[in-house]
Amino acid sequence: MQKTFVIYKPDCMQQRHVGVVLSRFEAAGFDVVGCKMTCLSAALLREHYAHVADKPFYPEIEAFMSSRPVIIMALQGEGIVQKVRDLLGPTDSRKAAKGTIRGDFGTEMMKNVVHASDSDENAGIELARFFKPEEIHSL
Repeated sequence: MQKTFVIYKPDCMQQRHVGVVLSRFEAAGFDVVGCKMTCLSAALLREHYAHVADKPFYPEIEAFMSSRPVIIMALQGEGIVQKVRDLLGPTDSRKAAKGTIRGDFGTEMMKNVVHASDSDENAGIELARFFKPEEIHSL
C-alpha cells in the first residue's frame, strides 16, 4: 500500500471545505493513516518550497500558507499518489474541471484547496518532513 501527503490549505480551512474534501478521499477508498492540525513555520515552509524559495513570488506563498492553521494528513491506498492528484485536478484551479476538488472549490493557482505529493519519492520526503514515524499508522 502506498502513502501520500496532503495539506488542507488555508483557503480550504477558511471556506470550511475540509469535511467534503475528506469525504471525497474516503469515497475513493483511501484510508487516513495520519492527521493533525498545525501552524506552518517559516523554516518548514522554506524547506517544503525549497524548489521555489528563491523566486520573487515565494514571500506570497509563505504569507498565505502561514496565514492560519492547516490540517496535514497521510493517506494510504493503492496507487494513491496519482489517484489523489487526479481527484484534485490541475494545480491552477482556474484550469481544473468541475467535479475535481480544485475545480469545485479552488479559486486560483495558489488558492487551490489542497497540496498533494506529486510522486512516490516526494510523498516519502514530505511525510517524513511533517510527521514523526509514530504519527503514521499502516492499516
